[in-house]
Amino acid sequence: MTLFADTMTDDANDGLRIAVVICSVGRPEALAQLLPWLTRQTKRASEILCVVTKPGDLPDQAILAAAQPAAQVLFSEKGLPRQRNRGLDAVLDRCDVVFFIDDDYLPARDALIGIERAFMAFPDISGLTGALLADGIHGAGVDLVSAAAMIEADEAERIGRDATPRALERDLVGLYGCNMAYRSARIGALRFDERLPLYGWQEDVDFASRVPGEMIRTDALRGVHCGVKSGRDTNGHLLGYSQVANVAYLMRKGSIPAGFGLRLIARNMLANHLKMLRPEPWVDRRARASGNWMALGDLLHGRAAPERILDFAARPR
Repeated sequence: MTLFADTMTDDANDGLRIAVVICSVGRPEALAQLLPWLTRQTKRASEILCVVTKPGDLPDQAILAAAQPAAQVLFSEKGLPRQRNRGLDAVLDRCDVVFFIDDDYLPARDALIGIERAFMAFPDISGLTGALLADGIHGAGVDLVSAAAMIEADEAERIGRDATPRALERDLVGLYGCNMAYRSARIGALRFDERLPLYGWQEDVDFASRVPGEMIRTDALRGVHCGVKSGRDTNGHLLGYSQVANVAYLMRKGSIPAGFGLRLIARNMLANHLKMLRPEPWVDRRARASGNWMALGDLLHGRAAPERILDFAARPR
């Protein structure tokens, strides 16, 4: 099996039908940058669905129509779990695989054929996430020019190589929501937990943990998560609260192991407190730390719940 020996198929239903679902709020420029990267795929998606909250979330209609296949639009209430669920409801019966990507994730040109190859190579797995060439969410972000250069260099380096998929990690607790693909048949009636509101902290891990079957990370799917800062929820108190309250809720629910959850809470709290004195310009560490302690206080008083951030968000600042 040689990399890039495939040509674009005339029939999107050749092989696995892969539906791409992109949930976005307030970032039309990110969608405009992403869609051409889906058009250049060596295997065409069976459909591309943008799930947004209002017309202002979308780029120009011409950009949507120019995608291959033309991007469809579905309007939903705001909230990542809600938007992902609306997308699932729309495509699940029409595809073999659902591929969720963030609006600031750019896939290599063999991403979709790589997903197909991975599901064929590992017939027992239910879901997968890919290898990231860079993840801008942990830093200032990766601009489009730099991301494109990384992807194109990686593609050039891999031309002619054996494209047999490898599992880089197996038996994962969850998948990384910026790029995760699932067999439709394994999802069934399962949906993302809408008790995790707004950005839905850890909703990706929770969902993957409830889908029956093994989850892996594979080199067959490659791309860059740009980690665009514009348009993201910027209230550090809300995110800090969710970093504790959401994880505690998922541990009680049983969808993540206690050890995994406690390490996750400790890691985020430690990062917020250690970096408060010299915080990154794009992160309000002091507010996140304050939100952490708000959630710990609620846990001690038995009133912690993911939905409480909606009450906090509604309060005047």
